[in-house]
Amino acid sequence: MAEAITIARPYAEAIFKLAVESQALAAWSDMLRFLALVVNDERIRIIGDSPSVSVKQFSELLLDICKNKLNDQNRNFIFLIVENGRVNVLPQVSELFEQLKAEHEGVLEASIVSAFAMNKSQLRKLIDSLEHKFKRRIEAKVSIDPELIGGVKVEIGDKILDTSIRGKLEAMAIALKS
Repeated sequence: MAEAITIARPYAEAIFKLAVESQALAAWSDMLRFLALVVNDERIRIIGDSPSVSVKQFSELLLDICKNKLNDQNRNFIFLIVENGRVNVLPQVSELFEQLKAEHEGVLEASIVSAFAMNKSQLRKLIDSLEHKFKRRIEAKVSIDPELIGGVKVEIGDKILDTSIRGKLEAMAIALKS
C-alpha cells in the first residue's frame, strides 16, 4: 500500500497544482472520484490487465465511460496514467488529491467512532470542540462501534484522540504490565 501511495503522490500533487491554477478543484475532484470507482470495477481491471488490449484501446474505454465528466486536461491525464501503467493507483491519487484539496480549503476530515449513536447537538458540540482545538473546519464521518463500551475515538490525519472506555482500559492494561 505504501508503494501505491508513493507512486500516486506526484500525480496527485501535479493534478492539484493544475486544478488550483485553472480554478477547477471541484471538477477534478468529481472526475478523480468517479474514475477511481470505474477502475476499481472487476470487469475494468480484467480488461486493463489483458495483454490483448492496447494502451490506446484501454484509454478510449475509460474516456468513453467518463465522457460526460471530462475536459481536455482530464483526457490528457487519463492517457498519461494508462500509458505509464499506473491505472491501479488511481484510487490513491483521488484520495491524496482530496487531502490536498481539504488542506487548501482549510478543512480537516475526521473519523469519529462512538460507542452509541449521538444526537445532532452532541455531534455538533464535539465538532465545535475539535474545530476550536485544530483551528480548522472539520468534516466528520461518524460510525458506531459498541465494542468501545463508552465514549468516542476521533482520528484526524495521523492524530488519534481516544476517550473511549475500551481505549482507557487498554492503556491501563499496558501501564500495569510495564
